[in-house]
Parts: sequence; C-alpha cells; structure tokens
Amino acid sequence: MVFFGTKTDLDFIDTPEFQIRDISYVPIQPALTNFIRPVDITTGFDELIYVVDAGTEEVVSLDESGRELGRFSVQGARSVVQDRRFDLLVIGTKTDTISGQTFDLTCIYRIDLHGSNGLYGIRHARITKEIVHPFYYKSTFSSTDPGVIFNRIGVLANNSYYVTRNGKGSNNFDGPDDAVLLFSAEDKFVTPVAVSSNGALYRDYFKLPFGIVTTVQPPQISANGNNDFIYSSLSPTGVIKVQYIEYIETEFGATYEPRIMSTTEDEADGFLTYPYRFDDPKGVSLAGDGTNHIFITDSKKDSLYLFSLNGFEGVKPPPGYSTTKYINVSFGGRGTGLSQFNEPSGIAYKNKVVYVADAGNGRVLRFKLTTDFD
Repeated sequence: MVFFGTKTDLDFIDTPEFQIRDISYVPIQPALTNFIRPVDITTGFDELIYVVDAGTEEVVSLDESGRELGRFSVQGARSVVQDRRFDLLVIGTKTDTISGQTFDLTCIYRIDLHGSNGLYGIRHARITKEIVHPFYYKSTFSSTDPGVIFNRIGVLANNSYYVTRNGKGSNNFDGPDDAVLLFSAEDKFVTPVAVSSNGALYRDYFKLPFGIVTTVQPPQISANGNNDFIYSSLSPTGVIKVQYIEYIETEFGATYEPRIMSTTEDEADGFLTYPYRFDDPKGVSLAGDGTNHIFITDSKKDSLYLFSLNGFEGVKPPPGYSTTKYINVSFGGRGTGLSQFNEPSGIAYKNKVVYVADAGNGRVLRFKLTTDFD
C-alpha cells in the first residue's frame, strides 16, 4: 500500500479581494480644446480622425496624437463619416431658392480628399456631389420638406450606406420622414428600411432615429461585415432607444429584424435593451478590432456607456477575478472634469482609445481602459 500523505487544508488561503472599479476608463491628457461645439467624430479608414465643429461649420482632421491637420468648411455641418474609398460623407445644409423663397435644406456632401496634384488630405478636399432633400427621389417640393433633417450615416462594405432621417411629413414612396434610408455607393436612393417584427412588416418602425453604425469599421484591411446596423432613437416616448437590426437573407428573400438580446442577470448588471435605459442617445459607435464593443453617449445623462455585442453592459473580467459577471465601465456626469461631460454627442474608437465629442464643453476627450495599457 502506497501512502501519499494527507490532503492539505487550503482554507487558510484568503481569496484575493479585487476592486472591480480598478478596471475603468481613464482620461488621456490633454483634452483637445481647439473647438467651439464639436458634435460628431469618426475614425476614418485612412487612420485619421475627423471632427465636425458645428460652431465653425467645419470638418477638422486630426492625426492619432490629436495634432490638427487641417479644416474644411461645410455649410451647416453636423455629421461626418468616411467610406472605404476615403471619401468623406458630411451632413450639412444647402441653401436653395424655390418659387422665390429661400430654404436651407438638409444635404449630404461627398468630399474627395485626393487633390489634383496627387496629394491627399483635408487641405486638398473638394466637394464632388450634393444629395439634397427631397430632390434625390422627386422633382417636386412640399411645405414639409424644409423640416426634414438627415442625422447620421453608416457605411457598408461595398460603400453603400444608411442614413437616419427625421421629419413630420406624411408617407410617400420613399417612406415616412422618420426613417432609415439606404443609398447606393453611387449616392442613389435605393429604399427606406422596413423592419419585420413579430410576423408583421413595418414601414414606419423608426421613431426619431438619430445615431447609426454598421458592423463595417476600420481598420481597412479587416473592414468586412454584413448589412446589420445599430441605431439610436431620440423619441421622448421610446422605451428601448438603442437597437441592433439584423439583415437576414433566406431563400424567400431578405428582411431586417430587431435582434433579441439576453438580459440574464447572472451575466451582467446592465443591458443595452433594458426599458428606459437612455434619455438622449446621440452617439453610437462600434469597435472594429474584434472586441465588438458598442459605445453609446447620452447627451442628457452626460454619460458614456459600453456594451458587448450581445447587449451586456461592461467588459469581460480578466482571469483571476472574483466575479464572472461583466464589469461595468460606463461613467460620466455633468461637469468640466476630464471624466465628465456636457452634452456628449459623437463617439468613435481607434486602437483601444475612445474619442468623445463633448459638445457643450467645446472639446474632444480621449479615454482608455486600464487593462489596455501596456
């Protein structure tokens, strides 16, 4: 008989107490303050950062260090995104005279960053196309058209794109004014997005849609995705104001359907689709580095939120943590501190850094998870 000894009692070893808030977003200094009212921000496929300053009606180009590379004026600029051809799509306004009256109509400007001299960058930018509401789909003009506004754009892998639109007009062949529209890569209007839910098809599914982001995100080399998108709603009566919409293809055709997300409380303490989770979720972004983090900024709650692609709030705990729940790293509050906001609007992500257009404070803030530092 072989004697291996008695089993050692390990009860004397205390389980380490980890502070969950040790994993959090910390500010990267300095804040970028050369703005009046930055309302949108995007990280481009060209590895640069673009900010819309509504206070000066300009698109501002930055490198990753935050150094300004140049500015380009766009009337009424309020939103910017870059497609995979490195063109900027900027939402602004276009002044037009119709039947003797002057109107500022919502407009998408396509901006080419390639100069005629072979140089590249915003200093060499030129407008190559204007998509003005309502003339991209009709030649007539109605009294409600000046009240229609484009908000944000989400680009797909083939350079077609979605646009969120608000207004108070009645239904017509391009759908209700509150809509998500699909445009081709050639800037041709294709269709309003209709959503299938619970066996019914809704052409008026979207209520005051504002933010939108697709699964096609930088870096360029890996920017492949499907036709899904995440959008936010500013409807004051909305219950679930941020939703993931799936594009589902079958042998019978294709449909857009809201993704059903889990709210299992043993997995996380917060969820993307909890009722009344947000007040004014203007900023929506998605990480393109495989983490698939969803970022939301709420301009009324002055807060930044992070969710996983399955809707859990927070990030997965690292090995050795005393909890297996997602760790909540959302933060904010009204103020001028480096982790506070005043009407945060746009949000973007690049190389583990989160960029926030802090509109009310006239600055761009940058944050990084403590676990992402080398």
